[in-house]
Amino acid sequence: MDTKNELTEAALRYHSEGRPGKIGIVPTKPHHTQEDLSLAYSPGVAAPSLAIAENADDAYRYTGKGNLVAVISNGTAVLGLGNIGPLAAKPVMEGKCMLFKTFAGLDAFDIEVAETDPEAFVRAVRAIAPTFGGINLEDIKAPECFEIEARLRQELDIPVMHDDQHGTAIITSAALLNGAKLAGKELDRMRVVVNGAGAAAIACARLFLSLGIRRENLVLCDSRGVVTTYRDDLNPAKRELATSRRISTLTEAVAGADVFLGVSKADTLTPEMLRSMASNPIVMALANPDPEIAYEKAVVSRPDIIFATGRSDYPNQVNNVLGFPYIFRGALDVRATEINDAMKLAAARAIAALAQQPVPAAVLQAYRLQRLEFGRSYLIPKPLDPRLLATVAPAVARAAMESGVARRPVTDWEAYAEGLRNRVEPTK
Repeated sequence: MDTKNELTEAALRYHSEGRPGKIGIVPTKPHHTQEDLSLAYSPGVAAPSLAIAENADDAYRYTGKGNLVAVISNGTAVLGLGNIGPLAAKPVMEGKCMLFKTFAGLDAFDIEVAETDPEAFVRAVRAIAPTFGGINLEDIKAPECFEIEARLRQELDIPVMHDDQHGTAIITSAALLNGAKLAGKELDRMRVVVNGAGAAAIACARLFLSLGIRRENLVLCDSRGVVTTYRDDLNPAKRELATSRRISTLTEAVAGADVFLGVSKADTLTPEMLRSMASNPIVMALANPDPEIAYEKAVVSRPDIIFATGRSDYPNQVNNVLGFPYIFRGALDVRATEINDAMKLAAARAIAALAQQPVPAAVLQAYRLQRLEFGRSYLIPKPLDPRLLATVAPAVARAAMESGVARRPVTDWEAYAEGLRNRVEPTK
C-alpha cells in the first residue's frame, strides 16, 4: 500500500472511530444535583437573562460568549480541494475548532452555511453573531470573501477575520521580517513578487505594504501574467495592486527581485527564474502539497536562498496555527470590536521576535531535534512552541488597546501573561 492510501485510511479511522468527529461540548459548572440544575436552568437561569436584558455587556459576565469563536464557511474554497460544499467542509471546520481549543483555550463552534450569495451569507452570519465573541471566516472563495469580510467587519462589533487571507498574511509577514534581517536588507528597498491573486495573496500583499514594502516595488501576478494597469480584466482587489511597469510575465517580474511569495500552484517558479533573483533571495513557496518550486531544486539552484513552504516536512513551515488562535485570544481578552491592521502587524512582529529567542528543550523534544537556532533553517517558530500563546496574545491585546478598539483593557500584563501560560497545558 502506498503512503497516500495509508494516510487516507488512517485519517478516515481517526475521524470515525469511537465518537465520530473531533469536537464536543462539556459543562463548565456543577450539574449533578437538583440544586445545580435549578441554578443552571429553570428557575435560576432567569436571573442572568434579566441582567443581560438590562445590560448587554453582562453577556460576557454570565455566559461563554467572551470565550467562544464561530468558525464559519460555505465550503467554496476548502484547502486545496476547491468548491466541495458546506457539508464536505465540516471536517475541516471541526479541525479548526480543535486547534482553537488546543492552542488557545478558546471554545469554538463550526458552522457550515449553505449559501454562496454574499448578501445572503452576510445576513445569516449577522443573525447568529450575538452568540459569539468572535468570528473566524474560513475557506470562502475570492472575490466574494473580500466583500463578505468587509461587510461583517463594518456591521458587527466583535472581531471578524477571514483566516485564509489574514492568517497567511501575518505568518508570511513574520517570515519576511526575519528573512530581511538575515539577508541584511531594508524593507523599503526590497522588490517583492507575489504569484497568485486570490484571497491569501491579496491580503499578503496588503500587509507587506503596511510593513514597509514600497508600493512601486511590489508586483502581483495571476494566471494571465503580471497584473498591470494596462489590463482591462481586473477586479477591484487586483486593480488596487496593479503595477504600471511594462512587464507581462513572471520571468520578467522575478528578475532582480528580493522576495518571491507563491500562493498559486506547483512548479511555477523555475530554477532559471530563481537564479535571476537578487542575492539572498527570500522565497516562500506555499502551494500545497507541491510548492511553486521543490525544496531540493531551490536549495541546489541558490545556495544563498532563504526558503519557506507550507509543508511540515521542510524547514520554515508557514502555518496559520502560529497566528489565529492567539490573535483571537488577545482580541477576545480585551473585548476588541475588530481585528485591525495594528493588531495583525503586532502579531507578525511578535511571531518574528520569538524565532530570534533561544529555543526551549520542550520544543526540541517535540520535533526530535538536538539544536535549533534563528537562521535560514529556522525563520519562524515551530507550531508546537508553547511560548506562542503568552507572546502573541498579549501583543495583539496591547495593539487593540493602543489603537482604541479594546473595551476591557489589561491593567497587569505580567498577570495576564502568566494566566495565559496556565490556561493550556504546554504539552498540548
